[in-house]
Amino acid sequence: MSAAGRPQRRLTDADLKAIRGVQTLYLHRMLHLGLLDPVANDSPMSEDEGAWVREHAWPAFLHHIDDSYAFGFWRWAMCERGTCWNCHAGRCDLCLHRQKGRPDACDNTDAVHNHQGRRVADLILRPGGERCVWWCRCPCPKTGEAPARRPARARKPRTGRPQPERPRPTGPRRSDEPGHRGQPTLPGL
Repeated sequence: MSAAGRPQRRLTDADLKAIRGVQTLYLHRMLHLGLLDPVANDSPMSEDEGAWVREHAWPAFLHHIDDSYAFGFWRWAMCERGTCWNCHAGRCDLCLHRQKGRPDACDNTDAVHNHQGRRVADLILRPGGERCVWWCRCPCPKTGEAPARRPARARKPRTGRPQPERPRPTGPRRSDEPGHRGQPTLPGL
């Protein structure tokens, strides 16, 4: 099965910097979301208009999760999600969809929330019943024999004087973006 004709986006240096700021997400809760390189479907709203809506119309509870991701969370449909974390790290033998043996599919519903963030109703997004599907867009095979694991890079021997040991940060890490409102990463990760 292919990625349904969806392109795999080439990440820029700015994209990689944004991903590095949230790379601990996969360690404790978000491996399945694959929001590393989203590719948007056609939209009647421009990115600037979408940014205005997120800033001025979204309630705080939507920002709690959305701001914790490099490219946001709520603004992406399942089929717009990108490459899984394992493939991004060069571990195609552990591709999330290879492990599951199938793509991820939505349940064809979304939630309607009140001003406090409580779910008050279900909204059927596609009345025809068609489901939205995420299939990791890495070109690695998702079925059959696993691709070979990429060999570890050899470390260069250190030369010169020894480097002093740096203390580990103890506080929660936050994005260096101004106005970051998302949840902080879990301490100790």
